[in-house]
Amino acid sequence: MIIASSRGVVSALASRVGRQTSLLSSLRLQGPSQWNRAAVSQAGRCWRAAYSSDHKPITINQKTYRTDEWFNISPTVLSLTPRKLHLQKDHPVYITRQIIESVFPAPTFKTYNTLDPVVTTHENFDSLGFPPDHPGRAKTDTYYINSETLLRTHTSAHEAALFRAGESPGYLISADVYRRDEIDKSHYPVFHQMEGARVWSRADHGENLATAIWADVEHLPKHDMNVEDPNPAFHAERNPLQERHKEEEAAAVAAHLKKSLELMVYEIFTRVRASHAKTAEKKEKEEPLKVRWVEAYFPFTTPSWELEVFYQGDWLEVLGCGVSQQKILDDAGVPEKIGWAFGIGLERIAMLLFQIPDIRLFWSSDERFLSQFKGVSDDLTKLKPFVPFSKHPACYKDVSFWLGGTTSSAAGGNDRGVQQWHENDLMEIVREVGGDNVEDVVLTDSFQHPKTGKRSLCYRINYRSLERTLRNEEANELHEKVRGLLVERLGVELR
Repeated sequence: MIIASSRGVVSALASRVGRQTSLLSSLRLQGPSQWNRAAVSQAGRCWRAAYSSDHKPITINQKTYRTDEWFNISPTVLSLTPRKLHLQKDHPVYITRQIIESVFPAPTFKTYNTLDPVVTTHENFDSLGFPPDHPGRAKTDTYYINSETLLRTHTSAHEAALFRAGESPGYLISADVYRRDEIDKSHYPVFHQMEGARVWSRADHGENLATAIWADVEHLPKHDMNVEDPNPAFHAERNPLQERHKEEEAAAVAAHLKKSLELMVYEIFTRVRASHAKTAEKKEKEEPLKVRWVEAYFPFTTPSWELEVFYQGDWLEVLGCGVSQQKILDDAGVPEKIGWAFGIGLERIAMLLFQIPDIRLFWSSDERFLSQFKGVSDDLTKLKPFVPFSKHPACYKDVSFWLGGTTSSAAGGNDRGVQQWHENDLMEIVREVGGDNVEDVVLTDSFQHPKTGKRSLCYRINYRSLERTLRNEEANELHEKVRGLLVERLGVELR
């Protein structure tokens, strides 16, 4: 299902694991400030041969897949597919999943935590009603194995299959998902989502369906949160009722959805407060938790909402949800059912629970990080904020270039083989070279030449390790590799 929006989703940051790739080995330079053009050119040809033109099969989680001209997954991202942080006991992502699952008990809700990340384009896009020109389908946004297969961009890729299977009235999915994205303390190409859904069948309840759903609402536990919900259950223009849904049924589904998710947020933020109180020097009297429902739009649900929590003096967007599109249920072979679905980012919640400042840390194997959560899975009362390591100094490096022509990265592109400049292509190069030694990448200047019309961009890359001090020579070497690959793959002209 959906997660509220791109600005509200915390994407897990991936650190480099395993051995250096042959690409990086071929890029070793003679000196920190020397750009070895021959090595870069050779590496670029190697990259294209291995991952673009020869279309060699690849193996992901013990399964082999064919590749074609759509393949755009770097070795760095491929190396992260076995990690599955949500299955590692005592890991913050695992603990967060564990807390949320406790609010949606069996047998009503069945959990699915080991679904394979490789899905079809039909499962990821078509089954959910994504239009053919949706930007999420672009190679600049999504990691493709071939034109028909990809690394899922959301847990919703499994929604139709689980609705079709109908193994329980509700389900929860936790999984790793993959997106090409910017580089900062809250974005990386691999992160974890949880999706939940609940349906009721007209075949079971007939004309009494709304009454049955309201009865389920009454059986849900109570909470004492302050809830702001000023809008109606649906609105003809802003948040429309689906054509085949009766008003009383949709209103009942919406009420069950909201009450269920309020309970989830109550459970999470009660633990957030208890955790933070353990390190507070002075515990002041706290006001009751406050949440609000905001009308939203998502292609998979209508009516739809985002849930926000008032936290540390501001409204924090937590999740997206809504009444499931009937067409998805129809196509899944269960047209008699009606229900709701939601999506939430596990890293976003884990950062709140544990006060983790940089989500690259989730991928760290450093015992200074992992040891702080030992035993929490078996005893949630041990949950406490993360104690940061010493912050190592930043090493800033700028790269300026003119955009060269209309073509860009071999890793990007559209179905005509022509691609305009896209920032995500630059981010992929920086990730591939720097891994978890890059904290963020920021556009600092954009300029268009008044005579030639050529566009110049300047990006500032912050090379900073979480675990040690990077020497300036190391940062220079990484930066020269980045500069070389920008020329080789994206066709830019360095300034």
